Amino acid sequence: MDQRDEQEFAEYFVARREAVRRTAYLLCGDWHRADDFAQTAFVALHRRWRKIRDKQALDAYVRRSVVRAVIDESRRPWRREKFTDEMPEAPVADTEIGETVATREALLKGLRRVPPRQRAVLVLRFLEGLDVTATAETLKCSEGTVKSQTARGLAALREALGDAIDDLRPAS
Repeated sequence: MDQRDEQEFAEYFVARREAVRRTAYLLCGDWHRADDFAQTAFVALHRRWRKIRDKQALDAYVRRSVVRAVIDESRRPWRREKFTDEMPEAPVADTEIGETVATREALLKGLRRVPPRQRAVLVLRFLEGLDVTATAETLKCSEGTVKSQTARGLAALREALGDAIDDLRPAS
């Protein structure tokens, strides 16, 4: 790449890195893995930078790369979580933690229990604010698939949250 291309890429990277990292975190629930997924997406973008004609589509390209990386990683058997009978020691509760943090934690715990493809749809639709069409384009699937995965994902999230779902509802 020439100097101008490197400069354009660097500007894009600085402007979008936190948003991409946040999306990756919402998909996987682990900041360290989110950093890896974001890096994977930006490396793929850097490799193809000169070939990309439509610079307006960069966000969609990076978002698709992150979603694919998360889903691909979840399919690798050596990376799957291993369940144990022994629970780790619970952290000491801080009385200063606000309701927002508790709500976020409840939501993230629930999202971790939703299958990866459904989690991707939920994150893209409700946390990234994409509509059905944009989500379908990002995931390279039909709009009907997005709708069915949304319904299944919401059902799985409700089941995963159980009693914690009351924490997500505003107090009235």
